[in-house]
Amino acid sequence: MSDSTRRSPSRTRAALLPVLAAILGLAAGWTAGTTAALAQDGTVKAQHGDWQVVCKPPPAGSKVEVCALVQSVTAEDRNNVGLTVYFQKFSNGTRVLRVFAPLGILLPPGLGLKIDDKDVGHAPFLRCHNFACYAQVVVEDKLIEQLKTGKTAIFIVFQTEEAGIGIPISLAGFGKALDALN
Repeated sequence: MSDSTRRSPSRTRAALLPVLAAILGLAAGWTAGTTAALAQDGTVKAQHGDWQVVCKPPPAGSKVEVCALVQSVTAEDRNNVGLTVYFQKFSNGTRVLRVFAPLGILLPPGLGLKIDDKDVGHAPFLRCHNFACYAQVVVEDKLIEQLKTGKTAIFIVFQTEEAGIGIPISLAGFGKALDALN
C-alpha cells in the first residue's frame, strides 16, 4: 500500500471548487439542472486550516442555510485518484462523514481509514454517481475526537485487489471548522 503525495491545498481547492460545490449539492440531496448551477450556489464561508466551510442557500421552507466541512485532494502521482471528504451536522444532531472517490475503484473492499497510523475501520461504498462513488458513516463522538486531535487521516481505496492506495487528508483546522458549523 503506498501513500500518495498531495498537491498543494490551495491549487487543489481552486481547481476543484466547482466539483466540490456539485458534490456538496448532490450529497445533501439537492437537485439542480447543471453542475454550473450548483457551483454558483455553493459558497465558501470560511477556511480553517485545510478545511473549508461550504454553504448552500436554505432549501424551500427553511431559513437555515446548509453547510458542510469539505476538503478535496488529488494524488500527485495519480491525477485520476483523488478524494473529497465531506462532513455535515444535521439539525437533529446526526453527524455524517461522506467520502467521494473516483470511478473505477473496487467497491467490495470499501473505504479504509487510518488516523495518525492507527486503523479506525472500513466503510462500504453506498452508491456511485456519474462522477464518483461514495462511502458514508454516521460519526460517533470517538471518531470526532480522533479527527479533532489527529494530524493526518489516510483514506484507503483499491484500484485492484492487490493495490491499496492511501490518500492523506490533513486534519489541520478540523476542530475549528467543526466549531464553525455549530
